[in-house]
Amino acid sequence: MVSSHGRFLWYELTTTDAEAAKVFYTKVMGWGTHDASTPAMSYTLFTVGDVTVSGVMNLPAEARRTGTRPRWIGYVGVDDLDAAVKRIERLGGFVTVPPTEIPNINSFAVVTDSQMATIALLKWANTAQEPPSLRAKGGVGWHELLTIDCAKAWDFYGAVFGWREGIALRGSRGTYQYFAIGADPIGGILTKPATVPHSFWLYYFNVGDVDAAIRRVETGGGEIVNGPVEVPDGTWIVQCADPQGAMFALVGRRSYHAVGFMERIAALE
Repeated sequence: MVSSHGRFLWYELTTTDAEAAKVFYTKVMGWGTHDASTPAMSYTLFTVGDVTVSGVMNLPAEARRTGTRPRWIGYVGVDDLDAAVKRIERLGGFVTVPPTEIPNINSFAVVTDSQMATIALLKWANTAQEPPSLRAKGGVGWHELLTIDCAKAWDFYGAVFGWREGIALRGSRGTYQYFAIGADPIGGILTKPATVPHSFWLYYFNVGDVDAAIRRVETGGGEIVNGPVEVPDGTWIVQCADPQGAMFALVGRRSYHAVGFMERIAALE
């Protein structure tokens, strides 16, 4: 059994219009939906076949009053939830939702790191549950933190989750620091541009055809914020915003069906 400590285990969209979000993401990603609501809360699971990949819920009223915007949140597994929360506070982070138990399902907490990016901690009640694969169709294939200070962020997350420092790519936008669990690279950390107002985590969902997915984003009322851009492994990424303003990203191959002749030539140079 693979240890879940330090691995991303779950992804959740909190938004101002969950019904509209369900329509958008099922069209863009081809996800199915499954109602998992309780008497106290409306909640929908996004699915690929029989596999659940993420969830969506409306922002709580208190979160709206404090100005929380629609966003995707990743949940990282920890062996000891209380100890992880205390470690985060010692390192300069903050607890926004204290350790909370959902009986027979999980225990979780929501925190911000020392540079105010939001992330969540999770401990499944069923410890035999396997972490999701980064290659799963419709799942998250990459995790990216845009932050104020890349080196400071690495020190924080390395201490909290035991991530291994990977290669560091240096370019015009600064250093892109890969991080890994064991030998498996799972994401990167980048000092954000000045035009990005705050630190945040961005999640890259796997798609088969980036160009077709771009068309679905645009026809569904979303926005292409950046890309498509080719990355070192030969796949292409595109960063997007959904109709309610939540940022997300896509990663996959290109078909070139949606681009013109000159763009095809430029991509080959």
